[in-house]
Amino acid sequence: MYNVDVVLQHTQATALNLFSDASLRVLVSLPEPSSSLTLHILERPPFTFPRLSLTPKSTLNPTGHPYGPPALPAFQDGWRAWDLITLGMLPTSMLHTKPIDLRHKPLFYIGHLPTFLNLLLTNYLKEPPVAPARFPAIFERGIDPHVDDPDHCHNHSEVPEKDEDWPELAEVLAYRDRVRARLAKVYEEIERGERVLTRRLARTLVMVLEHDGFHIETLLYMLIQRAGTGILPPPGFAIPPWKTLAAQWDSVPAPTTPYLEVGPCTLLMGHNDQEPDDLEPALAAAPAGHAFGWDNESPKRAVELAGFRIEWRPITNGEFLAFLRGPGKDRVAFPPSWVEDAGAVQVRTLYGPVAMEAAQHWPVLTAYDDLVVYARWKGGRIPTEPELRLFLDMYQVGYEEGANTGFRAWHPMPATAGGEENCGRGSNGGVWEWTSTLFDEHEGFVGTTIFPGYSSDFFDTKHQVVLGASYATIPRLGDRYTVRNFYQHNYPYPWVGARVAYDL
Repeated sequence: MYNVDVVLQHTQATALNLFSDASLRVLVSLPEPSSSLTLHILERPPFTFPRLSLTPKSTLNPTGHPYGPPALPAFQDGWRAWDLITLGMLPTSMLHTKPIDLRHKPLFYIGHLPTFLNLLLTNYLKEPPVAPARFPAIFERGIDPHVDDPDHCHNHSEVPEKDEDWPELAEVLAYRDRVRARLAKVYEEIERGERVLTRRLARTLVMVLEHDGFHIETLLYMLIQRAGTGILPPPGFAIPPWKTLAAQWDSVPAPTTPYLEVGPCTLLMGHNDQEPDDLEPALAAAPAGHAFGWDNESPKRAVELAGFRIEWRPITNGEFLAFLRGPGKDRVAFPPSWVEDAGAVQVRTLYGPVAMEAAQHWPVLTAYDDLVVYARWKGGRIPTEPELRLFLDMYQVGYEEGANTGFRAWHPMPATAGGEENCGRGSNGGVWEWTSTLFDEHEGFVGTTIFPGYSSDFFDTKHQVVLGASYATIPRLGDRYTVRNFYQHNYPYPWVGARVAYDL
């Protein structure tokens, strides 16, 4: 069932917020050329994510801090998304397939999320884990082997080699439900005053919630490799009107100039949220008002930046295709986010591949190494982490300002930064972005003991820092400016693009 609504004299961001507050989603917006009216075609999807500014004040989070201890409904929002993906988009016939050879089969991830929650609660509560006892050995930790040497991999679970030795899906789902019930019981105990919400417990809850969020995206960038050839479109989310959208995207004006000059300046990066402080007597039982994050986000530090130029918008599919067919021929790989059918290049979406004509203005998603080749051809380079962080802080909008994150769409969109409205601020289209900064230890870094090796296992000179958020990034991760993600430089599957920077 579709609803039609007409909004008068509202910005697009304001309209999106009005609709998401009502658990609605925009399929397409049709401005009326002869008036200030816009016709929005809406649907009520199976899930939406609320705005962070509406985080309610509660016993757990008295100040309503958007990055404070999460309430149980925040988990339930994620579970609705996860269950729709794993049970609505993933046929049981594909549970034992591997859309990407460098990752586990999908059944692993269905068991991994409840196992992570189970183990972290067990470690904190000092209680026996939810049965069966054999599951942690299978589902505790995934893999990220070196792309150029898959035999080299960090510490991880040893999974069964034969399909028949894996647990049945029904057993995994029953386990999932018992673990979720255990979490609900913890919340009930806190509400009744039977359990103190310590800062350590709050951090544990944050880690589980955001770990779920990261893996929603991980599974989706795997499954998209089989979209249209096995994976089903997201149920309850209508297929986009590609032709209408493509015509709108073609008409969006480019920035007046392709780049802007930024700096010099002093940039403050990160925030002060180090895990050992959780055990300090003065802080142990005081999580209210505190912003939690991952170990690699801390501490706050100052970075001196020289002036530089940076492009308003990321490299697009159309630009990279022209490069690949021209000066980049035999120098860059064909992105796995594309597919070629009868000589025509298409772009993968979770609804199946779409014509390049519809997706030509979206950011291209491919390996860092290939985007470095493109940037050098243009006389530039990929920006450093501080450079990109400065640009995003100044010009990137968040979920509440209309960014293409939090499943507002199930695909990228053209970037809008550099336009005449909103002082040039806009969305990058709904992708993470590569930086030229190696993911490594920084001054003051203290690794987590709740999730040992989360960051430090990947201080291996293979991983680059990536910033931003994709269309499938939950708002809590996408809007927190201190979040740092990381992928191997030659790993082409994640939803990561790049923009070009230039020295002055």
